[in-house]
Amino acid sequence: MTAQRVQSTLTASTWTLVAALPVEIDSYSIIPLAQPFSPAFTRRTTVIYLHGGGEDGAGEDATPTEPDQLAFQQAELSLPLAGDWTLASFSAHLQTLDPLPVAPPHPSLRSFRRWAFESAALDLALRQARCSLAGVLGRTPRPVTFVNSLRLPDPPTIEPIRRTLQLVPGLRFKLDPKSAWNDRLIAQLAATGAVDTLDLKGLYPPQAPIAKPADPDLYRRVADAFPDCWLKDPALTPATEEILRPHRDRITWDFPIRTINDIKNLPHPPRTLNIKPSRIGTLHDLLELVLLNPATMPP
Repeated sequence: MTAQRVQSTLTASTWTLVAALPVEIDSYSIIPLAQPFSPAFTRRTTVIYLHGGGEDGAGEDATPTEPDQLAFQQAELSLPLAGDWTLASFSAHLQTLDPLPVAPPHPSLRSFRRWAFESAALDLALRQARCSLAGVLGRTPRPVTFVNSLRLPDPPTIEPIRRTLQLVPGLRFKLDPKSAWNDRLIAQLAATGAVDTLDLKGLYPPQAPIAKPADPDLYRRVADAFPDCWLKDPALTPATEEILRPHRDRITWDFPIRTINDIKNLPHPPRTLNIKPSRIGTLHDLLELVLLNPATMPP
């Protein structure tokens, strides 16, 4: 299959441009990854490899709970994935399988493992077809900027940012503001000119350990101190709405975005979104979500 075979248009369904890509799968394997962050916390993920036609396709399962990762990594590799598929038929086949050895603590976490297999299949299909995703979609790749997402220690200090910038000058950051940030720290962080996104984490359920309640004073201070930063996932209350009104064009959303309707139901149209494919789960839903016909978007 060549890039010339399909051309992306604003009126075509993006999914249809990749759905018919053939993918030959002989077997699969996994590689566990682990990164200790503290004596109490080790972040675990799993790389899934699909093998076929002399090529390997990779996808990462970023399920955020350690017991689910360990159960998957220790289970027998018994999923019936071998065969000659298209991306559409492979996705339909995955729908009939349960790749989770134990039920996750929340049903939404099923999408993380589903995405790992679907993205590995896409990777393998593109390698076997000797083409790129941009070529299949008829699009021109553009540069992207990667950010280092981290949390400052408790009590908060700028030192981790300074140390990291000494090692990697020019690195950009996504930071999670806290009410404990004082004006001096905020000024120090702003002076680096290296912060691109402030994640307010205002939409997580209250019981989530990373959830942060609405803090009008914090929102005001960081919005004023970082005039060029994205403000992600604020908790909107009458007080915070008023504070953020002048900054609406900088508000971006992450946690609530799973479907097209989630975008349409946002309080106001965003200039940009932080979309995590692992929250979406399937290639079909992701491509219908990310590369929309502008006519389907809210005014």
